[in-house]
Amino acid sequence: MKLLIAALLLGLVNGCLAAADEPLQFLPAGTPPSVFGANAQKISLLLCNTGETNFDRPVRTQLVQTTSSTAVPLGVEPWKQLRVLPSQTVLETAQLNFPPVRAETRFLVQWLDDANRVLGVTSVLVYPTNLFQSLQPFLCQTNFGVLDPGNQLKPLLRAQKISFTDLGQMNLENFSGRLAIIGPFQSQSQAPDDLARRIRAIAKKNVAVVWIQPPQPANPAAPLDWERKKIPPSFYSVQKSRTAVVVVQPDIVPSLPENPRSQIALIYCCKLALNPQPAVLPGLSPDFDH
Repeated sequence: MKLLIAALLLGLVNGCLAAADEPLQFLPAGTPPSVFGANAQKISLLLCNTGETNFDRPVRTQLVQTTSSTAVPLGVEPWKQLRVLPSQTVLETAQLNFPPVRAETRFLVQWLDDANRVLGVTSVLVYPTNLFQSLQPFLCQTNFGVLDPGNQLKPLLRAQKISFTDLGQMNLENFSGRLAIIGPFQSQSQAPDDLARRIRAIAKKNVAVVWIQPPQPANPAAPLDWERKKIPPSFYSVQKSRTAVVVVQPDIVPSLPENPRSQIALIYCCKLALNPQPAVLPGLSPDFDH
């Protein structure tokens, strides 16, 4: 099996080398795109025509599903007639049909020309659509509350059959369950003025809380005073007895319904709120003196 994988990867490399003289370059992305499986998903790619003539050819795609022990080429699908002018860099979007997966799975997208030559390869991480199921062992309708005025999180939980109490339909201070997610908020106006006081009240009852902050309005007239400007951490926890309030900046969980990384980050913060961990220096034990 390892020989099969090595042969396939060698084929990919040889394909890329064969296309090295092609003027069309697929520029690498800093982070592989992340999408959900089982549905058509859009990914973005940056292309550059380094040649002196137009690139004008039909381009097709082939998915290669990889794991630690297998590499499975899937079917070839047409993409589009691609036209890129000389010395032009363009941002393109492709809609690809990724199969369902049970765990994080890396796919390679081969971009093929009409002669079956590999023009480029894009790595994509594909995730299952039921990520919030990992919270199921800890939660039930009576001990899990959600305050979601923007209606971004509640439809996801219902689709994955995760029961919860809608905290928008009750007085937040009366909630005494195990975990509360507060947010996301689409604007400052969606957050109650006394929200911090309400969160402190339920935290005193050992409710674990993940509090997603509302976005800060842009102020173009504000001076750029880097020496004085406070830079908030992406998230931090305030421990209360056995649980914690985890305060999360909104840019950690952007586009929550369609972004797997955002959902994974939110799940991580939920588990941290339920089971707070002491901050440690990298490579050291929690006991600083040892």
